[in-house]
Amino acid sequence: MSLKGRHIVVTGGGTGVGAATAQALAKAGATVTVMGRTEAPLAEQGLPYQICDVTDSEAVGAAFDKARDQAGPIHGVVANAGMAESAPFARMTPDLMSRTLAVNVIGTSNVWQAALADMKAAGWGRMVAIASSAGLKGYPYVSAYCAAKHGVVGLTRALALELAKTPITVNAVCPGFIDTPMLDRSVENIVKTTGMSDEAARSSLSANNPQGRFIETDEVAGAVLWLMSDAARSVNGHTLSITGGEV
Repeated sequence: MSLKGRHIVVTGGGTGVGAATAQALAKAGATVTVMGRTEAPLAEQGLPYQICDVTDSEAVGAAFDKARDQAGPIHGVVANAGMAESAPFARMTPDLMSRTLAVNVIGTSNVWQAALADMKAAGWGRMVAIASSAGLKGYPYVSAYCAAKHGVVGLTRALALELAKTPITVNAVCPGFIDTPMLDRSVENIVKTTGMSDEAARSSLSANNPQGRFIETDEVAGAVLWLMSDAARSVNGHTLSITGGEV
């Protein structure tokens, strides 16, 4: 599963799934550029990095240009940057919906577009989105997030068909609840809103997984590593559920 000679960009690469994925790809021999909005966690990865907001197409273009100057043409992109906030639908604001769609859907589109020409020129490319089980089913109180991740899945399937005659594949990884800082924020919100204890809030979320646990970041990173490899060259337009059987 060597990725030697491949330059791969990972967005949201400073923490959680993004950081674990970036490190796994680097260990497989890839040159990895991590991107995110905050410099400190990016720098901690010990990898080349660029600061950028994925919702800003011009900023994305500039960051990818700098990444090319530093490490050469881009062969793969892991669109991991995302956001999630919970709210009952009756209290969900247009701003919340817009921000959620902007980061998750438009952000994915922006970073994939920024690398497409390089992949076509190289005759090899991998686009992977870190979507969610929320892109395959619904969950209460996160309607904006579910809508956004369903959008990411739709984008993945459409682009996979559009590029199917090329050596570029487009896939999405759809994990359930992952033990990351984003999960910590969700738990804090549940505790604040319902008065549940931290332990009870975590149990309520992990219960969605038939294995009764949270997904670990290395499981997602391993799936991405495989999708980036030549072994997965016929896997295209796929949504890989990493949910312990929930989906």
